[in-house]
Amino acid sequence: MLILMALTLAAATAPSTVEARVKQLNALLNEQWEYNLKVSPEFASILGDKRYNDQLTDSSQKAIDTQIESDKKFLARFSAIDPAGLPEQDALNRSLMIRQLQIGLEGVKFKDWEMPVTQFGGLHINAPQIISLLSFETVKDYDDYISRLHKLPVAFDQATALMREGLADHLMPPRILLDQVGDQSAAIASKKPEESPFLEPAKKFPATFSDADKTRLRAAMLKAITDDVQPAYAKFTAFVKKDYAPHGRNEPGVWSLPDGDARYAYAVKNSTTTDLTPDQIHQTGLAEVARDRAAMLEIAQRLGFKDLKAFEAAIAADPKQHAQSRQQIVDLYKKYVDEMWVKLPALFGRLPKAKVEVLPIEDFREKGAAGADYSMGTSDGKRPGHINVNTGDFAKRLLTDIETTAYHEGIPGHHLQISIAQELPELPPFRQHGFYVAYVEGWALYSERLGREIGFYQDPYSLYGHYTDDLLRAIRLVVDTGFHSKHWTRQQVVDYFHNNSGIDEPTVQSETDRYMAWPAQALGYKVGQLKILALRERAQKELGKRFDIKSFHDEVLSGGAIPLDVLDARLAAWTQAQKGNQ
Repeated sequence: MLILMALTLAAATAPSTVEARVKQLNALLNEQWEYNLKVSPEFASILGDKRYNDQLTDSSQKAIDTQIESDKKFLARFSAIDPAGLPEQDALNRSLMIRQLQIGLEGVKFKDWEMPVTQFGGLHINAPQIISLLSFETVKDYDDYISRLHKLPVAFDQATALMREGLADHLMPPRILLDQVGDQSAAIASKKPEESPFLEPAKKFPATFSDADKTRLRAAMLKAITDDVQPAYAKFTAFVKKDYAPHGRNEPGVWSLPDGDARYAYAVKNSTTTDLTPDQIHQTGLAEVARDRAAMLEIAQRLGFKDLKAFEAAIAADPKQHAQSRQQIVDLYKKYVDEMWVKLPALFGRLPKAKVEVLPIEDFREKGAAGADYSMGTSDGKRPGHINVNTGDFAKRLLTDIETTAYHEGIPGHHLQISIAQELPELPPFRQHGFYVAYVEGWALYSERLGREIGFYQDPYSLYGHYTDDLLRAIRLVVDTGFHSKHWTRQQVVDYFHNNSGIDEPTVQSETDRYMAWPAQALGYKVGQLKILALRERAQKELGKRFDIKSFHDEVLSGGAIPLDVLDARLAAWTQAQKGNQ
């Protein structure tokens, strides 16, 4: 009723000319973007917008309800703008925003906010992790940060209140994950204030600061950590370990939650931006696993091994294929990024201005983290993008997949795609910083293959690692749907990993827990990669010798992150335009 009334009112006052409607649309996009920055102050800070640097997100139920009502009103106002005659880019902006708001509101019924923590994310992990993404240039930056530290107890109380509501509504993550949450929180709570990750900014004061400012700021940080941060973590740890984790669900799949099947179907739709069913995705995964295993067998036999088991056993026993130190892992990532950077002009016309750094993952999250991840830089270039690499338990980590992962997380993967999107002045901010799993992760996985096309993976073990990583994404299609649609147990997923790959044990364990914590997210990688490959094949077939890989890549990246069906339509139009240009 509220949306209908708003639509009626908006339609009655809607401007009639195209120019007026474009102006109205852009003003509304700006209003909605500004609202989102205000209610998500940490996100604003990550983008380099310091207006809300002393604030934390209000995660109370009241704030969540207010956000939902705001989204409904924005949806009505965007829907009321007549798209007839709008320029193509403006029409797309309108439809993408409407789609984004609609799918967000569609998920409200599942109350995912009542399960706000897992070992992969949540306030206890996000609060210290964000530190490396903040800008500390002025005394005010530090004072704002200290203000945020003082607000952490309230933020933890809000998270705890939501978790209690989830407990009452039978919305609980798996017990095995919550035990890890308790351990993660306890590890931070037990650190001496001088060793807390929250004191990291005190280790990098700008040289221009006076000694008096440095002394004052460090003392203020220590006081905030001692008086507010550590007690908040201790209180939260006790709650998780005593009152929350013991009630975690026993089944790993979301099918065991209220409306479990509908919940997973929504997650699949959201992650893949397709109408693929879990069973279709599962079957695709089985086929992709077989394809990757065949390519890997060819490499193994070329190196003199009769089968994959023999080759994988040899790799597992070979010290040369395992890291010898934490620093070796970091250095190898840097090496591959540097080598790829000089090759980019052969693949792309548009190159990113932003640089990228390789950093080890923080020790407080390395145990539950993936092998690597990416943190975007700021659009003004002041903070480069970060490839965060897991150096924990290094002796058990294989080196074989580092080259392919460097391309995925860095260039031509996440760093290149996200940086270019941020650097497209014609896009509104919500598209410069947009995120669709199937597009963003699909592009990064597709990018791993570009290393082969440009002449890399010269080491057969590294090429084997490339296929191993592709295999991991294929396995995800099988086991994620196995968990959440086919009612697989955790042991079934672990066994599937062991029976179909030589992936090292730390990765098997963390990946298995990841799919339990983040239903359907892992599906976007392979689904997106396969779609981009299909679109490329279609363009090559239609254009023949006129097909240009640099132009194709530039077009894929020219609209920022978008749903796969929108990408399909854009590339179809691009192909037709290329035909007309000849």
